[in-house]
Amino acid sequence: MWMKYLKPYRKQAICGFLFKMIEAFFELVVPIVVADIIDVGIQNQSQSYILKRGALLLGLAFMGYACALVCQYFASKTSQGFGTYLRNDMFKAINQYDYESIDEIGIPSLMTRITNDTNQLQLAVAMTIRLASRSPFLILGSLVMAFRINAQIALIFVCAAPLLALAIYWVMSRSLPLYLKIQKQLDHVSLICRENLSGIRVIRAFSKQQQEKQRFYEATQSQKDMQMNVGKLSALLNPSTSVIVNCAILVILYAGGIQVYSGSLTQGEVIALINYMNQILLSMFAFANVIVIYNKATASYKRVQEVLSIQPTIRSGQKQIVDNHEPLVTFDHVSFSYQGSHALSDLSFTIEKGETIGIIGGTGSGKSTLIHLIPRFYEATEGQIYIKGLPIEEYSLSSLRQMIGFVPQQALLFSGTIRENLCFGKENASDEDIHQALQLAQASFVEEWKDGVESQITQGGHNLSGGQRQRLTIARALVRKPELLILDDSASALDFATDAALRKAIATLPQTTIIVSQRVSALMHADKILVLSHGELAGIGTHEQLMQDCTIYQQIVRSQLSQEVA
Repeated sequence: MWMKYLKPYRKQAICGFLFKMIEAFFELVVPIVVADIIDVGIQNQSQSYILKRGALLLGLAFMGYACALVCQYFASKTSQGFGTYLRNDMFKAINQYDYESIDEIGIPSLMTRITNDTNQLQLAVAMTIRLASRSPFLILGSLVMAFRINAQIALIFVCAAPLLALAIYWVMSRSLPLYLKIQKQLDHVSLICRENLSGIRVIRAFSKQQQEKQRFYEATQSQKDMQMNVGKLSALLNPSTSVIVNCAILVILYAGGIQVYSGSLTQGEVIALINYMNQILLSMFAFANVIVIYNKATASYKRVQEVLSIQPTIRSGQKQIVDNHEPLVTFDHVSFSYQGSHALSDLSFTIEKGETIGIIGGTGSGKSTLIHLIPRFYEATEGQIYIKGLPIEEYSLSSLRQMIGFVPQQALLFSGTIRENLCFGKENASDEDIHQALQLAQASFVEEWKDGVESQITQGGHNLSGGQRQRLTIARALVRKPELLILDDSASALDFATDAALRKAIATLPQTTIIVSQRVSALMHADKILVLSHGELAGIGTHEQLMQDCTIYQQIVRSQLSQEVA
C-alpha cells in the first residue's frame, strides 16, 4: 500500500534521502577533524592549523545544515502528498460502502481513521526519510570509522550493538499492542464527542451537562492512563540505550588510556572514538523515537488498511432502467436480516406505476427497512425484488437511484445555499424546476425571504425549524422529478393543515409515491396500504378494506381517529 501512494513522490523521497545521507557523511567527518586539531594543532601549538581546521568544522556544519533543510523540504512534500492521496482513496472507499459496512465500523471510527491514523502514517513517512535512513547510516559509519582508527577498541562497539538491539526489540514488542488499544479508545472518545455535539439540545433540555462531562472525563482519563502506560514503557528505551552506550564509553576511556600510555593510540583518536560512540548514542535516541512512531504507525496502518480492504457487498449491475408495461416494484417472498436480527419476513406485494402506496405499522415493524431495500441501501437476504420485471441486481446503482426521489426520516441539509441543496440531485435544475418543487413541497416561505433560494443554510440546517427542513428535503427530491418518490415519515414535523396541502399537491403528480407514516390521515387516501407488524405483512389493501379485514390497522385507526372519521 505504501509504495502506491509514494510513487508520485518517489523523486522527492530519493532526493530527501540523498541529502540526509550527505548530512550524515559530514557528521562522520567531524570527529576526524577534531582529532587532527588535538593531535596536530594543539600538540604543536599551531594556531593557524587550529583556525583552518576550525573553519573546516564551520563549513561542515553549514553544509550539513543546508542539506538538512533540503531534506526537510522534500520529506514534508512527500509525506503531505502521501497523506493527500491516501485520504482521497479512503474517502472514495467509504463512499462506496453499503450501509452495513458503515454500521459495522461506525462513523466516529471512520472519522478518526481518515484524520488521526492518516496523520500517524504521514509522520512515519517523513521520519523514514529524515531519521530512519540517517540513524542506521551514522551507526554503521561510526563503527567503520572506529575500526579504521583502532580495531581492538572498535570491538567494544560491536559488543554494545546487540545489547542496544535487544533493548529496542524488548520495548517495541510490548508497546505495539498498547498503541492498538489507544487508537480504539480514541474512537470511543470521538463517539462521545460526536454524540454530544449532535445532541447538544437534548442534553441541555434534560440538564445532563454534568453527566456528559463526567462520561467524557472518564473516556479521556482512560485514554490518558493508556498513554501514560505506553509512555512509561517507551521512556525506558532512551535510558536503557544511554546506559549501554555510556558504559561502552567508560570502557573506551579505560582501554584507550592504556593504549595512549603505551603510544599505540593518540589522545585525539581517543576523543574521536568517544565522539563516534556519542554519535551512536544520539542516533539510537533518534532511532528509538522512530521506533515509537513506527509502533503508532503500524497500529494506524492496520486500521487504514481495514478501511481500504472492505469491499461493498452490494454490486452494481450493468443494465439501465427503461420504460415498459411491467409493474414498477415487485417484492417476491422477500426477507431481510440485519446483524443477526430478523427485520423482514416473507414480504410479497406489487406496486404499479402511478400508484400511491402507504406503509404503516408500529415502531420497529420494519417500515424504513422495507423502503431501504428498493434503492439497494441494503440487500435482501431471501427472495427477490423486481423493478419493471427485472431483478433489481441487474440494474446499475446509478440508474436505479436516479429514478428514485428519496426523502429520509431525518431531514438532513448541507451547509451552503438553499439552491445548492435543492440542486443536489439535479445539478442543471432550472429556476422553474426549483420554484415548482418549492410550491409542491409547501416551502414557498423561501421565496418570501430577502435572499430567496440564495439564503444560507448552516451545518445540519440548524438555522431552520424542523418543519422547514422537512419541506426543503421534500423539495430537493421533487426537483429531480423522480419516477418513484419515497417519503419516509418525512412530514412528521408538519402541522395537519400543511401536511394535508402537501399530500394534495403530491397527488397531482404522475409519479409513483410511497409514503411511510405513523399518521392514518396521511395514508387513508392511498391506493394501497401495507400494514407491517414485527417485520411481517399483516394486511394490504385500501383504507376501507383494511378497516374490515385487518385487526392491527383497526387498532391504529381507533387510536388516532374518532369513530366518525373511521
